[in-house]
Amino acid sequence: MAVTDRRPATVALLWMLLLMATGAHGATLPEDKVDAFYHRYEGGGMTIDGPSVLVRKGAGNQVSFSGQYYVDSVSAASVDVLATASPYTEERTEYTLGADYLEGNSILSLSYTNSSENDYEANTLYLGISQEFFGNMTTLTIGYARGWDTVMEVGNDSFEEEADRQNYQLGISQVLTPNSVMGLDFEVVTDEGFLENPYRVNRYVDPSDPTNYLYQPERYPDTRTSVSAAVNGRYYLPWRASVKGSYRYFTDDWGIDAHTVELGYVHGLGPNWTLEGGIRYYSQDQADFYSDLYDYANSQTHLARDKEMSTFSGITFSAGVQYQWEQISVPGVDRLQLGLLVDYLDFDYDNFRDVTASGDYLPGQEPLYGFDAWVTRASVLFEY
Repeated sequence: MAVTDRRPATVALLWMLLLMATGAHGATLPEDKVDAFYHRYEGGGMTIDGPSVLVRKGAGNQVSFSGQYYVDSVSAASVDVLATASPYTEERTEYTLGADYLEGNSILSLSYTNSSENDYEANTLYLGISQEFFGNMTTLTIGYARGWDTVMEVGNDSFEEEADRQNYQLGISQVLTPNSVMGLDFEVVTDEGFLENPYRVNRYVDPSDPTNYLYQPERYPDTRTSVSAAVNGRYYLPWRASVKGSYRYFTDDWGIDAHTVELGYVHGLGPNWTLEGGIRYYSQDQADFYSDLYDYANSQTHLARDKEMSTFSGITFSAGVQYQWEQISVPGVDRLQLGLLVDYLDFDYDNFRDVTASGDYLPGQEPLYGFDAWVTRASVLFEY
Protein backbone atom coordinates (compact mmCIF):
# COMPACT_ATOMS: atom_id res chain seq x y z
CA MET A 1 0.00 0.00 0.00
CA ALA A 2 1.32 3.42 -0.94
CA VAL A 3 0.53 6.70 0.75
CA THR A 4 0.95 9.47 -1.78
CA ASP A 5 0.31 13.19 -1.63
CA ARG A 6 -1.30 14.71 -4.75
CA ARG A 7 -0.92 18.26 -3.51
CA PRO A 8 2.70 18.91 -4.62
CA ALA A 9 1.91 17.77 -8.17
CA THR A 10 -1.27 19.86 -8.23
CA VAL A 11 0.44 22.96 -6.90
CA ALA A 12 3.29 22.55 -9.39
CA LEU A 13 0.82 22.21 -12.24
CA LEU A 14 -1.13 25.31 -11.20
CA TRP A 15 2.05 27.38 -10.99
CA MET A 16 3.12 26.04 -14.37
CA LEU A 17 -0.20 27.11 -15.86
CA LEU A 18 0.20 30.58 -14.38
CA LEU A 19 3.70 30.86 -15.81
CA MET A 20 2.38 29.82 -19.21
CA ALA A 21 -0.27 32.50 -18.97
CA THR A 22 2.26 35.21 -18.16
CA GLY A 23 5.03 33.81 -20.32
CA ALA A 24 3.59 35.69 -23.28
CA HIS A 25 4.08 39.00 -21.47
CA GLY A 26 5.12 41.84 -23.71
CA ALA A 27 3.08 40.89 -26.84
CA THR A 28 6.20 39.23 -28.20
CA LEU A 29 6.40 35.54 -28.96
CA PRO A 30 8.95 33.61 -26.89
CA GLU A 31 12.29 32.86 -28.48
CA ASP A 32 12.91 29.52 -30.18
CA LYS A 33 14.72 27.49 -27.55
CA VAL A 34 15.48 24.16 -25.94
CA ASP A 35 15.44 24.18 -22.14
CA ALA A 36 16.53 21.00 -20.36
CA PHE A 37 16.99 20.58 -16.61
CA TYR A 38 17.33 17.96 -13.93
CA HIS A 39 15.56 18.45 -10.60
CA ARG A 40 16.02 16.64 -7.31
CA TYR A 41 14.11 16.98 -4.03
CA GLU A 42 15.45 15.18 -0.95
CA GLY A 43 14.04 15.52 2.54
CA GLY A 44 11.29 14.44 4.91
CA GLY A 45 11.74 10.82 3.87
CA MET A 46 11.03 11.68 0.21
CA THR A 47 13.34 11.63 -2.78
CA ILE A 48 11.90 13.02 -6.01
CA ASP A 49 14.01 13.50 -9.10
CA GLY A 50 13.89 13.43 -12.86
CA PRO A 51 14.51 15.31 -16.11
CA SER A 52 12.49 17.89 -17.99
CA VAL A 53 12.85 19.06 -21.58
CA LEU A 54 11.01 22.02 -23.12
CA VAL A 55 11.24 22.73 -26.86
CA ARG A 56 9.76 25.86 -28.41
CA LYS A 57 9.70 26.67 -32.13
CA GLY A 58 8.08 29.51 -34.03
CA ALA A 59 6.19 29.15 -37.30
CA GLY A 60 6.33 32.50 -39.03
CA ASN A 61 5.91 35.74 -37.11
CA GLN A 62 2.61 35.00 -35.39
CA VAL A 63 2.70 31.40 -34.11
CA SER A 64 4.93 29.57 -31.65
CA PHE A 65 4.59 25.90 -30.72
CA SER A 66 5.95 24.21 -27.61
CA GLY A 67 6.28 20.73 -26.17
CA GLN A 68 7.45 19.63 -22.74
CA TYR A 69 8.38 16.27 -21.24
CA TYR A 70 8.66 16.00 -17.46
CA VAL A 71 9.37 13.03 -15.18
CA ASP A 72 9.14 12.58 -11.39
CA SER A 73 10.65 9.42 -9.91
CA VAL A 74 9.47 9.13 -6.32
CA SER A 75 11.00 7.08 -3.49
CA ALA A 76 8.95 7.55 -0.33
CA ALA A 77 9.62 6.64 3.27
CA SER A 78 7.95 9.70 4.79
CA VAL A 79 6.33 9.88 8.21
CA ASP A 80 2.92 9.18 6.59
CA VAL A 81 4.20 6.08 4.83
CA LEU A 82 6.16 4.62 7.75
CA ALA A 83 3.20 5.08 10.11
CA THR A 84 0.83 2.83 8.18
CA ALA A 85 2.62 1.19 5.23
CA SER A 86 5.92 0.27 3.62
CA PRO A 87 8.28 2.50 1.61
CA TYR A 88 7.43 2.59 -2.09
CA THR A 89 8.63 3.89 -5.44
CA GLU A 90 6.65 5.21 -8.37
CA GLU A 91 7.04 7.40 -11.44
CA ARG A 92 4.95 10.24 -12.81
CA THR A 93 5.28 11.21 -16.46
CA GLU A 94 3.91 14.45 -17.87
CA TYR A 95 3.53 15.71 -21.42
CA THR A 96 2.48 19.21 -22.47
CA LEU A 97 1.72 20.54 -25.94
CA GLY A 98 1.05 24.24 -26.42
CA ALA A 99 0.71 27.01 -28.96
CA ASP A 100 0.84 30.83 -28.80
CA TYR A 101 -0.74 33.09 -31.41
CA LEU A 102 0.31 36.75 -31.73
CA GLU A 103 -2.10 39.34 -33.12
CA GLY A 104 -1.17 42.98 -32.65
CA ASN A 105 -0.73 43.58 -28.93
CA SER A 106 -2.45 40.33 -27.96
CA ILE A 107 -1.23 36.78 -27.50
CA LEU A 108 -3.61 33.83 -27.31
CA SER A 109 -2.20 30.73 -25.56
CA LEU A 110 -3.56 27.19 -25.69
CA SER A 111 -2.10 24.07 -24.10
CA TYR A 112 -2.95 20.50 -23.15
CA THR A 113 -1.22 18.53 -20.39
CA ASN A 114 -1.40 14.84 -19.52
CA SER A 115 0.11 13.58 -16.25
CA SER A 116 0.15 9.86 -15.59
CA GLU A 117 1.27 7.48 -12.86
CA ASN A 118 0.27 3.99 -11.83
CA ASP A 119 -2.72 5.13 -9.77
CA TYR A 120 -3.50 8.66 -10.99
CA GLU A 121 -4.31 10.20 -14.35
CA ALA A 122 -4.71 13.95 -14.88
CA ASN A 123 -5.65 15.83 -18.04
CA THR A 124 -5.69 19.62 -18.21
CA LEU A 125 -6.71 22.05 -20.94
CA TYR A 126 -5.59 25.68 -20.64
CA LEU A 127 -6.64 28.81 -22.53
CA GLY A 128 -5.19 32.26 -21.88
CA ILE A 129 -4.96 35.68 -23.46
CA SER A 130 -2.49 38.50 -22.80
CA GLN A 131 -3.13 42.07 -23.96
CA GLU A 132 -0.95 45.19 -23.79
CA PHE A 133 -2.35 48.67 -23.20
CA PHE A 134 -1.17 52.27 -22.82
CA GLY A 135 1.92 52.12 -24.96
CA ASN A 136 2.97 48.66 -23.73
CA MET A 137 3.17 49.92 -20.15
CA THR A 138 0.30 47.76 -18.90
CA THR A 139 -0.29 44.06 -19.57
CA LEU A 140 -3.51 42.22 -18.71
CA THR A 141 -3.57 38.41 -18.62
CA ILE A 142 -6.68 36.24 -18.33
CA GLY A 143 -6.49 32.45 -18.08
CA TYR A 144 -8.77 29.46 -17.63
CA ALA A 145 -7.81 25.83 -17.03
CA ARG A 146 -10.05 22.78 -16.85
CA GLY A 147 -8.77 19.51 -15.40
CA TRP A 148 -10.15 15.98 -15.41
CA ASP A 149 -8.51 13.60 -12.94
CA THR A 150 -8.96 9.87 -12.43
CA VAL A 151 -8.02 8.46 -9.02
CA MET A 152 -7.17 4.76 -8.74
CA GLU A 153 -5.81 2.46 -6.04
CA VAL A 154 -3.00 -0.04 -6.42
CA GLY A 155 -4.21 -3.57 -5.66
CA ASN A 156 -7.88 -2.67 -6.05
CA ASP A 157 -8.90 -2.84 -9.71
CA SER A 158 -12.51 -1.99 -8.90
CA PHE A 159 -11.60 1.39 -7.37
CA GLU A 160 -11.85 4.35 -9.74
CA GLU A 161 -13.03 7.84 -8.82
CA GLU A 162 -13.18 11.14 -10.68
CA ALA A 163 -12.27 14.73 -9.80
CA ASP A 164 -12.94 17.83 -11.88
CA ARG A 165 -10.92 21.02 -11.44
CA GLN A 166 -11.37 24.54 -12.78
CA ASN A 167 -8.86 27.37 -12.49
CA TYR A 168 -9.60 31.04 -13.22
CA GLN A 169 -6.72 33.52 -13.43
CA LEU A 170 -6.47 37.28 -13.75
CA GLY A 171 -3.18 39.16 -13.75
CA ILE A 172 -2.06 42.69 -14.44
CA SER A 173 1.48 44.10 -14.61
CA GLN A 174 2.35 47.77 -14.72
CA VAL A 175 5.59 49.58 -15.53
CA LEU A 176 5.76 52.22 -12.80
CA THR A 177 9.08 53.86 -13.62
CA PRO A 178 11.96 53.08 -15.99
CA ASN A 179 13.40 50.92 -13.18
CA SER A 180 10.34 49.36 -11.54
CA VAL A 181 7.53 46.96 -12.41
CA MET A 182 4.58 45.88 -10.27
CA GLY A 183 2.09 43.06 -10.73
CA LEU A 184 -1.18 41.84 -9.24
CA ASP A 185 -2.48 38.29 -9.67
CA PHE A 186 -5.82 36.77 -8.68
CA GLU A 187 -6.77 33.11 -8.87
CA VAL A 188 -9.90 31.08 -8.12
CA VAL A 189 -9.79 27.27 -8.11
CA THR A 190 -12.81 25.00 -7.79
CA ASP A 191 -12.50 21.25 -7.23
CA GLU A 192 -15.30 18.69 -7.28
CA GLY A 193 -15.33 14.93 -6.88
CA PHE A 194 -13.03 12.54 -5.02
CA LEU A 195 -10.59 14.92 -3.33
CA GLU A 196 -9.03 12.73 -0.64
CA ASN A 197 -6.20 10.21 -0.97
CA PRO A 198 -7.43 6.59 -1.04
CA TYR A 199 -4.36 5.42 0.90
CA ARG A 200 -4.33 8.02 3.63
CA VAL A 201 -5.84 7.39 7.06
CA ASN A 202 -6.53 9.29 10.25
CA ARG A 203 -6.31 8.02 13.82
CA TYR A 204 -8.64 7.97 16.82
CA VAL A 205 -8.40 6.85 20.44
CA ASP A 206 -9.00 3.13 20.93
CA PRO A 207 -12.27 2.94 22.92
CA SER A 208 -11.09 -0.23 24.68
CA ASP A 209 -7.61 1.09 25.52
CA PRO A 210 -7.06 4.88 25.85
CA THR A 211 -3.28 4.33 25.73
CA ASN A 212 -3.62 3.11 22.14
CA TYR A 213 -5.11 4.42 18.89
CA LEU A 214 -6.69 2.94 15.76
CA TYR A 215 -6.88 4.05 12.12
CA GLN A 216 -9.73 4.74 9.72
CA PRO A 217 -9.85 6.13 6.13
CA GLU A 218 -9.84 9.87 5.56
CA ARG A 219 -13.06 11.47 4.36
CA TYR A 220 -12.99 14.88 2.68
CA PRO A 221 -15.77 17.12 1.36
CA ASP A 222 -16.49 16.53 -2.32
CA THR A 223 -16.12 20.22 -3.24
CA ARG A 224 -13.47 22.83 -2.56
CA THR A 225 -13.12 26.45 -3.63
CA SER A 226 -9.98 28.48 -3.03
CA VAL A 227 -9.11 32.11 -3.72
CA SER A 228 -5.65 33.66 -3.80
CA ALA A 229 -4.32 37.15 -4.41
CA ALA A 230 -0.70 38.13 -4.90
CA VAL A 231 1.23 41.34 -5.33
CA ASN A 232 4.79 41.37 -6.66
CA GLY A 233 7.33 43.95 -7.68
CA ARG A 234 10.82 44.28 -9.09
CA TYR A 235 13.22 47.19 -8.97
CA TYR A 236 16.22 47.36 -11.29
CA LEU A 237 19.37 48.77 -9.71
CA PRO A 238 21.98 50.73 -11.70
CA TRP A 239 24.76 48.13 -11.22
CA ARG A 240 23.24 45.26 -13.25
CA ALA A 241 21.20 44.02 -10.33
CA SER A 242 17.59 43.88 -9.21
CA VAL A 243 15.57 43.26 -6.08
CA LYS A 244 12.17 41.61 -6.09
CA GLY A 245 9.48 40.91 -3.53
CA SER A 246 6.04 39.35 -3.38
CA TYR A 247 3.21 38.57 -1.00
CA ARG A 248 0.46 36.01 -1.58
CA TYR A 249 -2.68 35.36 0.44
CA PHE A 250 -4.63 32.11 0.06
CA THR A 251 -7.96 31.08 1.57
CA ASP A 252 -10.43 28.28 0.91
CA ASP A 253 -13.79 27.05 2.14
CA TRP A 254 -12.10 24.24 4.09
CA GLY A 255 -10.87 26.84 6.58
CA ILE A 256 -7.25 27.12 5.43
CA ASP A 257 -5.69 30.59 5.39
CA ALA A 258 -2.12 30.87 4.14
CA HIS A 259 0.46 33.63 3.71
CA THR A 260 3.59 33.61 1.55
CA VAL A 261 6.27 36.32 1.62
CA GLU A 262 9.27 36.21 -0.69
CA LEU A 263 12.32 38.44 -1.23
CA GLY A 264 15.01 38.00 -3.83
CA TYR A 265 18.14 39.62 -5.23
CA VAL A 266 19.80 39.13 -8.64
CA HIS A 267 23.31 40.42 -9.38
CA GLY A 268 25.27 40.38 -12.61
CA LEU A 269 29.01 39.77 -12.51
CA GLY A 270 30.79 40.73 -15.68
CA PRO A 271 29.22 40.01 -19.06
CA ASN A 272 28.46 36.33 -18.43
CA TRP A 273 27.81 35.50 -14.77
CA THR A 274 24.61 36.07 -12.78
CA LEU A 275 24.17 35.31 -9.08
CA GLU A 276 20.86 35.19 -7.27
CA GLY A 277 19.58 34.56 -3.77
CA GLY A 278 16.29 34.67 -1.97
CA ILE A 279 14.24 33.84 1.08
CA ARG A 280 10.64 32.67 1.26
CA TYR A 281 8.38 32.29 4.30
CA TYR A 282 5.12 30.32 4.30
CA SER A 283 2.52 29.78 7.03
CA GLN A 284 -1.00 28.36 7.13
CA ASP A 285 -3.84 27.51 9.50
CA GLN A 286 -5.40 24.06 9.62
CA ALA A 287 -8.48 22.89 7.76
CA ASP A 288 -11.70 22.99 9.81
CA PHE A 289 -12.02 19.19 9.86
CA TYR A 290 -8.35 18.36 10.50
CA SER A 291 -7.21 16.61 13.67
CA ASP A 292 -4.05 14.77 14.61
CA LEU A 293 -6.09 12.50 16.92
CA TYR A 294 -9.88 12.15 16.99
CA ASP A 295 -11.71 11.21 20.19
CA TYR A 296 -13.51 8.27 18.61
CA ALA A 297 -14.28 6.69 15.23
CA ASN A 298 -16.35 8.76 12.80
CA SER A 299 -16.54 11.58 15.33
CA GLN A 300 -17.41 14.06 12.56
CA THR A 301 -18.60 14.08 8.96
CA HIS A 302 -15.23 14.90 7.41
CA LEU A 303 -11.93 13.52 8.67
CA ALA A 304 -8.34 14.38 7.75
CA ARG A 305 -4.89 13.81 9.21
CA ASP A 306 -2.87 14.90 6.19
CA LYS A 307 -0.06 17.06 7.56
CA GLU A 308 -0.60 19.50 4.68
CA MET A 309 -4.04 20.21 6.20
CA SER A 310 -2.54 21.05 9.61
CA THR A 311 -1.14 24.30 10.99
CA PHE A 312 2.49 24.69 9.94
CA SER A 313 5.11 27.13 8.70
CA GLY A 314 8.33 26.94 6.80
CA ILE A 315 11.21 28.97 5.45
CA THR A 316 13.15 28.45 2.23
CA PHE A 317 16.59 29.82 1.38
CA SER A 318 17.59 29.93 -2.28
CA ALA A 319 20.86 30.48 -4.10
CA GLY A 320 21.81 30.13 -7.71
CA VAL A 321 24.34 30.88 -10.42
CA GLN A 322 24.01 31.21 -14.19
CA TYR A 323 26.57 31.48 -16.94
CA GLN A 324 25.61 32.46 -20.47
CA TRP A 325 27.25 33.01 -23.81
CA GLU A 326 25.61 35.67 -25.97
CA GLN A 327 28.06 35.11 -28.81
CA ILE A 328 28.77 31.41 -29.22
CA SER A 329 30.54 29.64 -32.09
CA VAL A 330 28.03 26.79 -32.35
CA PRO A 331 26.16 26.71 -35.68
CA GLY A 332 22.49 27.54 -35.26
CA VAL A 333 22.78 28.53 -31.56
CA ASP A 334 22.32 32.21 -30.67
CA ARG A 335 22.62 31.96 -26.89
CA LEU A 336 23.65 29.25 -24.45
CA GLN A 337 22.98 29.35 -20.71
CA LEU A 338 23.93 27.00 -17.88
CA GLY A 339 22.33 27.26 -14.46
CA LEU A 340 22.43 25.73 -11.00
CA LEU A 341 19.80 26.60 -8.35
CA VAL A 342 19.68 25.19 -4.81
CA ASP A 343 16.91 25.59 -2.21
CA TYR A 344 17.01 24.63 1.44
CA LEU A 345 13.61 24.11 3.12
CA ASP A 346 12.89 23.93 6.86
CA PHE A 347 9.28 23.24 7.95
CA ASP A 348 7.72 22.83 11.39
CA TYR A 349 4.22 21.54 12.17
CA ASP A 350 2.25 22.93 15.09
CA ASN A 351 -0.32 20.15 15.52
CA PHE A 352 0.86 17.14 13.53
CA ARG A 353 2.73 14.59 15.62
CA ASP A 354 5.39 12.10 14.59
CA VAL A 355 3.92 8.70 15.48
CA THR A 356 7.12 7.01 14.24
CA ALA A 357 9.25 8.68 16.94
CA SER A 358 10.97 6.21 19.24
CA GLY A 359 9.80 6.25 22.84
CA ASP A 360 6.82 5.31 24.98
CA TYR A 361 4.33 8.08 24.23
CA LEU A 362 0.63 8.26 24.96
CA PRO A 363 -1.59 9.08 21.97
CA GLY A 364 -1.46 12.79 21.23
CA GLN A 365 1.76 13.32 23.19
CA GLU A 366 4.26 12.27 20.53
CA PRO A 367 6.83 14.88 19.40
CA LEU A 368 5.66 17.43 16.88
CA TYR A 369 6.84 16.73 13.34
CA GLY A 370 9.30 18.81 11.34
CA PHE A 371 11.59 18.24 8.39
CA ASP A 372 14.18 19.87 6.17
CA ALA A 373 14.90 19.25 2.51
CA TRP A 374 17.20 20.20 -0.35
CA VAL A 375 16.00 21.00 -3.87
CA THR A 376 18.55 21.12 -6.69
CA ARG A 377 17.93 22.18 -10.29
CA ALA A 378 20.65 22.00 -12.94
CA SER A 379 19.70 23.40 -16.34
CA VAL A 380 20.97 24.07 -19.82
CA LEU A 381 19.17 26.40 -22.22
CA PHE A 382 19.99 27.40 -25.75
CA GLU A 383 18.15 29.70 -28.14
CA TYR A 384 18.38 29.13 -31.84
